[in-house]
Amino acid sequence: MKRILQKLSGTLLLTLLFNLAISQNKIVVFQSDFGQKDGAVSAMKGVAMGVSPDLKLYDLTHEIPAYNIWEASYRLFQTINYWPAGTVFVSVVDPGVGTNRKSVVLKTKTGQFIVTPDNGTLTLVAEAFGIAEIRQIDEAVNRRKDSGKSYTFHGRDVYAYTGARLASGVISFEQVGPALPKEVVSIPYQKAVLDGGKLKGTIAILDIQYGNIWTNIGDDLVNQLNPKFGSILHVEIFHKGEKVYEGDAPYSQTFGAVDKGKPLSYLNSLLQLSFALNQGSFADVYKISSGSDWSVEVSRKP
Repeated sequence: MKRILQKLSGTLLLTLLFNLAISQNKIVVFQSDFGQKDGAVSAMKGVAMGVSPDLKLYDLTHEIPAYNIWEASYRLFQTINYWPAGTVFVSVVDPGVGTNRKSVVLKTKTGQFIVTPDNGTLTLVAEAFGIAEIRQIDEAVNRRKDSGKSYTFHGRDVYAYTGARLASGVISFEQVGPALPKEVVSIPYQKAVLDGGKLKGTIAILDIQYGNIWTNIGDDLVNQLNPKFGSILHVEIFHKGEKVYEGDAPYSQTFGAVDKGKPLSYLNSLLQLSFALNQGSFADVYKISSGSDWSVEVSRKP
């Protein structure tokens, strides 16, 4: 019995040390809709460095369109999987700043932490990586000193400060604040399905530099439709239920498989079905955007 207890004690100690380690890798990744034209991003990083100069600070993006919670959710989903367990993400797209939306830290089942308002930003993260635990930020403890009179810059005063304290090991995850039920505010959208020979999904995001259309339809569903390279896919795009585009696009392995300016369908870097014009902007030419109110239906032409 003594040996069993000693073994259990050792296992518990290792578990505690592991949990401590993954909350202290000193990496903080920032995302916002602030842009880089003023000092807002620099202020957040300054607060973080004030907590610990040993932190390693990185940017995901600060070019989220203003107030676009859906895109904030997608960019986290797009990125989190490539960062090690213990990385702390601070995501601030917060049109409801100062209202009663909760400020939280979510720990994914893969070990990353996201510090953010619970306003829909966590929609895709929770689905893709799972919720190990979620805690509400206790602002009585985890708020920058003497910032109580500021109601409109929680990114600096609450989120950057809390994220830095967590990443540096000044606080444990448990010291963030009280645990919440494992659920988040979620933005409704068309889930990817194969229904009656049609692939249905959401236009999740634009490959913004090139104007390509990225859907949430993964390669597993595409494989069930079983197109061969060169097969023609019939594409219908809807905005708020109204059809705004209909056309054909050959299923292609590379952009060069079609002539310049011609449409194609392909799997993007996340292995999701996408549409493009070779050396042109599909989004600009056909006035297509992205988000939870944009949907797509795709079928294989005989």
